[in-house]
Amino acid sequence: MKKYRILSLLLAGLLALSITCPALALDDPRPNCRAAIVVDGDNNEILYDLNARQRMYPASITKIMTSLVVLDAVAAGQISLDTPVTASAQAVDLPWDSSTAEIKAGETLTVLSLLYCDLLPSGNDACNILAEAVGGTTAEFVARMNAKAQELGMEGTQFMNPHGLHDPDHYTTAYDIYLMASAAMEDETFRTIVRSPSYTLPATNLQPERVIYSSNGLLSSFYSIGYTYGKAIGIKTGYTGEAGRCLASAAVDELGRTFYCVVLGTEDSPDESGVKQRWSFVESKRLLEWAFQNFRRITLLDQDTENVLREVSVTLSDQADYVLAHPLGSIEATMPSDYDPKKAELHFDLPDTIEAPVAAGDKLGTVTLEYDGQEYGTLDMVAGSSVDRSDFLYTVQQIQYYWSQWWVKAAVAAGVVLVLLLIFFLTVVLPRRKARRRYSRAGGRRPSSSYRGRR
Repeated sequence: MKKYRILSLLLAGLLALSITCPALALDDPRPNCRAAIVVDGDNNEILYDLNARQRMYPASITKIMTSLVVLDAVAAGQISLDTPVTASAQAVDLPWDSSTAEIKAGETLTVLSLLYCDLLPSGNDACNILAEAVGGTTAEFVARMNAKAQELGMEGTQFMNPHGLHDPDHYTTAYDIYLMASAAMEDETFRTIVRSPSYTLPATNLQPERVIYSSNGLLSSFYSIGYTYGKAIGIKTGYTGEAGRCLASAAVDELGRTFYCVVLGTEDSPDESGVKQRWSFVESKRLLEWAFQNFRRITLLDQDTENVLREVSVTLSDQADYVLAHPLGSIEATMPSDYDPKKAELHFDLPDTIEAPVAAGDKLGTVTLEYDGQEYGTLDMVAGSSVDRSDFLYTVQQIQYYWSQWWVKAAVAAGVVLVLLLIFFLTVVLPRRKARRRYSRAGGRRPSSSYRGRR
């Protein structure tokens, strides 16, 4: 560790001169990493995505979930931040090259101190101790980690241990890391820890008071000099040979905006001037600045948007022929600075006509805003004024409607047929029946004649 600090000190002057922010533009920033994501954390909107849902190894970024599960246990009353925990021999038995907080077997620290040891120097020993304290066994604690991941919607994630040492079945994605990190940052204790450059551990039963430092070069120069970033508020580094160097970071600008950045799979290498760089820090800082400088929160659609008002024809009213519809509410988004409202497409779903009465505020349909092939939201279109109904026009409509019904037409047709049958009966059938009855009463004989002559 000391060897790397000395090397960093020797390069500090060169780094200060050579690390400059590249020209920022809305072109693809093309970070030097395998996967990355930048998110407007205040509004949960993705601003940049490079393989963000591709399965990757998280290394010690895993410790965000470890801390989150512990803090959930604190919130549930299972354990407190002041609870003393004694390190087992098994918990501190780690590979020789593992990152640790140098906790000794039998040493007793509080849960809060262990969280600092977990998140600042990235102590794998602290993670194991916390896992045993909260889960009883490491396996049970890991089960809680995976359950929490499912709860957060981390569909591309599976944990196999609480610290992130390599396991081929231990993986996540840049997007899932954002979900995990943003959830953890809602906890005040977590926020306080991850934005701390250092922390003084109280004396324990086995060691005197000592200072631990953050491995996050955006916050502390103890391990990596020349990368600090004044807007940074966390969060966690990670490294294994298989994962490369990784960083989940967050920053707040002068406007109070909180952006998140996750960079996975970088490798330390020289820049164009030949100076070896820790690209996880360089690219995270560059991407965050790129986002801060090139994105702004704007209103994409509201009732004052150009060409958004629509006339809808109104029937059954002698007061007005149409009503003016406008969107209810607004659609806002974090957009690139070259956003051109004239290129936004509005898709209306409105009827050609509506019937009075119409009350101001009645929903008439919807409008959807699309920009550059992406939908940004849908608003209700509502009536801007009231229109009364004409009783006369309504009555005429009801009569027309009544006479247009098939069953009415069928009934009228049936009535006409019955009338015709009745007429036929009265003019044809009934007279014939009367004639037959007269003939029958006459005995069926022909009427007598007084003619006596020869035939």
